[in-house]
Order: sequence, then C-alpha cells, then structure tokens
Amino acid sequence: MARKKKDDPCCGPMEGPMSCCSVEGFVSVDERGQMVLPKDIREKAGIKAGDKLAVVTMQKDGKVFWIGLIRADEFGDMVRNFMGPAMGEIFGK
Repeated sequence: MARKKKDDPCCGPMEGPMSCCSVEGFVSVDERGQMVLPKDIREKAGIKAGDKLAVVTMQKDGKVFWIGLIRADEFGDMVRNFMGPAMGEIFGK
C-alpha cells in the first residue's frame, strides 16, 4: 500500500468532482448560533450576500460529525445526479 504524502488530499482514494478536501479555515459560533464565513473562502466560492446555501450533515452513532455547505442553486442538480441512477434501479427505469 502506498504511503500518504504530506500534500495528498485527506479524503483518500475518492474520484470525481468531490475528490479533494482541505481545511480552508475556521469559524466561530456566537451566542446566537451565527457564524461568519471568512472573506477569502466566500470569494473563492463566489458566495455573495443573499446567496442561499444548503446545510448538509453526516451522522455516525446518532451524532453529527460533518457539516457541509452546498450552494442552493447547485443542490438540485447534485441530488438529481446522485439519486437519479439509484431511483431508476428502484423503480425499474
């Protein structure tokens, strides 16, 4: 098995558009539960005031261990591309 190099992505041997992950920064949660995305991340992602983001979580043993944000305008296509083949198999299409 090949050894992991220092700059290899943390996600392992995934392929496709979601194959690379990295820590881009940190956010703090205030007493009202609000967070601010750092400016450099907003600019890199093209997020502007008024944009909508879907909050997606992953759970293990009943606890949320991962929270992600997906642009709402891309969320429908992403779900359709991900679930479409599975739903076709389920419904025999």
